[in-house]
Amino acid sequence: MKNRFPNLMLRKISLLSAGVAIALAGCQKHTEEPAQQASTADFSRYIAVGSSFTAGYADGGLCREGQMYTYPNILSEQFRGANGSDFNQPFFNIDYANGSGYLHLTGYTTATATAPIMPVLVPVTTSSGIRTATPQVLYAKYVEPINNLGVPGLRMADIETVGYGGLLGNPYFERITPTATPNQTYLQRVRATVTAIKPTFFTEWMGTSDVFDFAMAGGASATAPLTRTDTFTLKTTRLLDALMAGGAKGLISTIPEVTSLPYFTAVGPSFKAILTARSISSLVVMTGAVAGGATSGNRKVITTADIRDASGGRQLLTLPSAAFLGYLNQATDAPWRYVYAQSGQPAAGFAAFLTANGVDTTRPFGTDALNPIPSAFVLDDVEQAQVAAATTAFNLVLVNAATARKLALFDANAFFRTVASGGFATSAATSTGTYLAGNIFSLDGVYLTPRGYATLANEIFTAVSTKYGGNFRTVDVSTYRGSPR
Repeated sequence: MKNRFPNLMLRKISLLSAGVAIALAGCQKHTEEPAQQASTADFSRYIAVGSSFTAGYADGGLCREGQMYTYPNILSEQFRGANGSDFNQPFFNIDYANGSGYLHLTGYTTATATAPIMPVLVPVTTSSGIRTATPQVLYAKYVEPINNLGVPGLRMADIETVGYGGLLGNPYFERITPTATPNQTYLQRVRATVTAIKPTFFTEWMGTSDVFDFAMAGGASATAPLTRTDTFTLKTTRLLDALMAGGAKGLISTIPEVTSLPYFTAVGPSFKAILTARSISSLVVMTGAVAGGATSGNRKVITTADIRDASGGRQLLTLPSAAFLGYLNQATDAPWRYVYAQSGQPAAGFAAFLTANGVDTTRPFGTDALNPIPSAFVLDDVEQAQVAAATTAFNLVLVNAATARKLALFDANAFFRTVASGGFATSAATSTGTYLAGNIFSLDGVYLTPRGYATLANEIFTAVSTKYGGNFRTVDVSTYRGSPR
């Protein structure tokens, strides 16, 4: 049986299945309690709602370590110093601490004339929290009351989707959905949590998956469209109404632009240099999510000069493409087998898939319209414009909601721009957006290391203090792991 919600990234799946070589404890680290100044907000009962960032997703999966270092958990430690209460998270048990599994860095490939040095990433599958793989992968249930309602892959568009927590829904939401109420929607879960906990403060960071899913699929997934702005507006209103039903104050986070994330920037520059050295002036790529042959309008020629690097260019190559760009100009079906595998369709349908897309794998890969680079490997300039328009529209909704409701606002867009432009420096650590070496981003190129989440929490502390007062002391980010694991 197929997952009824295949747009749920979750990017662990696509990164792990790209192959073994991708060619291309406590939370707070200080013990001294700060002396709290008066705040106009009450932090005694705190809940967090959101998707992957809120849950602690990292390295292409969700595991106990990532959950320990979520920004809500770091915030809650400080809130406890301001008369806050316990903050409960749906931790994976220590016996299956690796949860969904994650990526592990084992070394680097050797540079060749057709491929640069890139990390070798292997999936860690031991001590996993998988309880069954039928009808889809499901994780060990956690049915205790929780304050962190972060669900990887959750879109604002799906907060009222019936069955989202069922056996064919989002497995991360199914994990925390009571067995007795499998059709409970995410919004209903938030309302039930508000009724039970009576929160005095909340953080809300929704909307990232409403644009990330589309972008990370290279605009190629028909099941992961960009959410409509009117839908996003309506559901934002309903979610905030639920969170504030008891008079709670809170903070809203905006959505970052995706195009500065390593997932989109790590591959292009080195591949562009190889193309230039080989005097290959252009590539043929597919664009969009609609099947069709070479004359159907879904092919696009991009010049080597237009691949983005420090000197310019617009076209972005996704991180999973790194495993296959070394096949350029060779007759191969490897990229297409990878893309087809992501659909979850039976292997027997692969030939029909190639026919529907007008692909002839006996032709040179990437330079021939009959064997183009798959759309999933490229976020082109048109798709980037669509993503940017949606991000701007959604952020306007969030900013207006924060203003109208007198809530704090964390500009996540500005945070990630700072990461990309130079990062954050302290006396003990410097953290930048450089893939593998910058300490901020995990191996999936989108979500964060423990140090990245600690840096994020520090900036959220500032936003909370600016709006409500209080002297929350920032954490020492140098004591959190930043290097790849």
